[in-house]
Amino acid sequence: MRFLGIDPGIAIVGFGFVDKVGSKVVPVQYGCVQTEAHTPEEDRLLHVYEGMLQLIDKYKPDAVALEKLFFNRNVTTAMSVSQARGVLVLAAKQRNLPIGEYTPMQVKQAIVGYGKAEKKQVQEMVRMFLKLQAVPKPDDVADALAVAICHAHSYGLNSKLNEVLRK
Repeated sequence: MRFLGIDPGIAIVGFGFVDKVGSKVVPVQYGCVQTEAHTPEEDRLLHVYEGMLQLIDKYKPDAVALEKLFFNRNVTTAMSVSQARGVLVLAAKQRNLPIGEYTPMQVKQAIVGYGKAEKKQVQEMVRMFLKLQAVPKPDDVADALAVAICHAHSYGLNSKLNEVLRK
C-alpha cells in the first residue's frame, strides 16, 4: 500500500510518499511544495492545492495522513496554515482518498516511542526507518515522512478495532 504523509503549511508543505511492503516501510518520493512570500494568500492556496493534486495524480497513494494543527501563540499563522490544510484535505477528498489525522504527540509516539520526543530525535528515526543517507530537509519534509510512517503502521487498526468492538 502507498501512503502520503503531509505536513501542512502556507509557505512550505512537506510531503512524503512511502510504500508498506510486508512489515517494511520504504520511501517512494518526498519533498515540499513551496509558495512565494508576499504573494496574495489566495494565490498561495491555489498553488498548494494544484501542487498536491499533481503529486497525488503522479504517485497514486492509497491513503493520506495529515498532521493535526497545534498553535498556542500566533493566530495569524494558525489561520493561514488552517486554510492550507483545508485545500490539502480537499485535494485528497476529490481523489476519494481516505484521510487520517495525527497529533504531533501521536506521531512522536509512533516514530520514537515517546510522545514528547525532540524534533531531532524524530528526524533521525525517520532517516533510520527509511534507510536514508541524511535527514530530509527542510524539516517539513521529515515531518511529512514521519506522518506517512505513522499512518502506514496504524492504517486499518482503528477500523479493525471498531469491527471487534461492534461484535
